[in-house]
Amino acid sequence: MARCMPLLASLLLLALAGVASADKAPESGFIVTGRVYCDPCRAGFETNVSKNVEGATVAMDCRPFGGGESKLKAEATTDNKGWYKIEIDQDHQDEICEVVLTKSPDASCAEIEEFRDRARVPLTSNNGMKQQGTRFANPIAFFPKEPRKECGGILQAYDLKDAPENP
Repeated sequence: MARCMPLLASLLLLALAGVASADKAPESGFIVTGRVYCDPCRAGFETNVSKNVEGATVAMDCRPFGGGESKLKAEATTDNKGWYKIEIDQDHQDEICEVVLTKSPDASCAEIEEFRDRARVPLTSNNGMKQQGTRFANPIAFFPKEPRKECGGILQAYDLKDAPENP
């Protein structure tokens, strides 16, 4: 048993270091994190030519289920890998909350398409999710005006061809 004590002490220190370095949500709140990328093929998903967008601005928007004015607006800017983090200090059980693209720093990839510009995020502790505190939003994308020339071949490699008109 005496031989195991140094090993147990080391494991305990590692566990405590992991807890200390983890992102902590505000008391009774949440941290929303996600990523913004440029979709040069306008595919609606990431491809091997997609790039993370540094310096993009996103906003958290929470509004009542039945419609109406926003109850929460918070903004964040992406880091050099396209990731953002927004701290939310309260529960929004009775609201629809979404991270929405607002501004791209890259003029060549700055188009925002309606309904493809947002990621819905549950911001309540009363939803059966074990994980408390951090919420991960789906990646969202800006688009160029026109897809890149090589995108046809890229999408064919994904086997995403249009269905024939006459089956």
